[in-house]
Amino acid sequence: MRRMADITPVISSTGLFTPPDSISNAELVASFNAYVERFNADHAAGIAEGTVTALAPSSVEFIEKASGIKARHVISKAPILDPAIMAPRWDERSNEDISVLAEIGVKAAQDALEAAGREPGEVDAVLCAASNMQRPYPAMAIEIQQALGIDGFGFDMNVACSSATFGIQTAADYVRAGHARSVLVVSPEICSGHLNWRDRDSHFIFGDVATAVLVEAKDFAPQSHWEIVGTKLKTVFSNNIRNNFGFLNRATPESAGSADKLFVQEGRKVFKEVVPMVATMIVEEAGKLGIDPAGLRRLWLHQANQGMNRLIAQRVLGHEASDDESPTVLDTYGNTSSAGSIIAFHLNQADLAAGDLGLICSFGAGYSAGTVFVRKVG
Repeated sequence: MRRMADITPVISSTGLFTPPDSISNAELVASFNAYVERFNADHAAGIAEGTVTALAPSSVEFIEKASGIKARHVISKAPILDPAIMAPRWDERSNEDISVLAEIGVKAAQDALEAAGREPGEVDAVLCAASNMQRPYPAMAIEIQQALGIDGFGFDMNVACSSATFGIQTAADYVRAGHARSVLVVSPEICSGHLNWRDRDSHFIFGDVATAVLVEAKDFAPQSHWEIVGTKLKTVFSNNIRNNFGFLNRATPESAGSADKLFVQEGRKVFKEVVPMVATMIVEEAGKLGIDPAGLRRLWLHQANQGMNRLIAQRVLGHEASDDESPTVLDTYGNTSSAGSIIAFHLNQADLAAGDLGLICSFGAGYSAGTVFVRKVG
């Protein structure tokens, strides 16, 4: 048996599945404003009497100023844009058919395996780390494991938007302990299902996607990989981002009092409280690892809000970050929950040189935050 200290965990590869359909802000605004016009017409009497509050229309300018988002990929476009539905819809599958969430997770995992030249039989475990699970059991991870043909184990974990980074540390811990030498962390996120598409303040935020990260022992990994220098996780309870949907309090968007069964947040409070929490966490952990934060070559931050990322990057690097230092995918993908920082890493890391240091960081509901410091090798 090797000593635990001898086993260094690395990121061997990443994978990405992007749904082919995308919704532009112009399409989204047209749908939302059609709904607003219909609502105000149907409730004209109540609005005139003051018993019903008229809904305000949205605009492309409002969305881009509030978030930096210009488009988002989705699994089910037409029903989302239908003013009479405004939610994703697809045919229910039988128990013998692969579930929608597992299907997109498998596609991202296959992309990661191919990038590393790895066969499924060489993988020991699958962690499905995501915000929006399709069901409680059987675990989505086990279904993904079965579909890939992996002989090992799998389990689900949910830490909202930080699920992927929490999953990476969990996988790295398995590797360090010698319990596994190759672990897939899969984050399929169908965020369109938990979003209230009729809420002007949030209907533009989320998109759908799936990512995968292959965490392995260094002596088993491909020559070119990312050494995991250190990780740090943090949680602080807050009600400022919440979703109350569950087995004991189920509701539909049309049901009375159901607004909080979908995504709700106090955006200004989240911004004010999360930015300093995350920036301080990054700087302090970098110091413990002997890393100068200003020397980080690239920050792959959670893709939730352009303003939050700009301020966090500035506090970490000590200056306004360039697009090269802190790349964004928020403009075309929207907020994809736990997958966001992984998409940014997947699409913006091939140009870095051996020895370059970077940071994968996510943050969100909980509050939760996770950091993964990495060094390019090979």
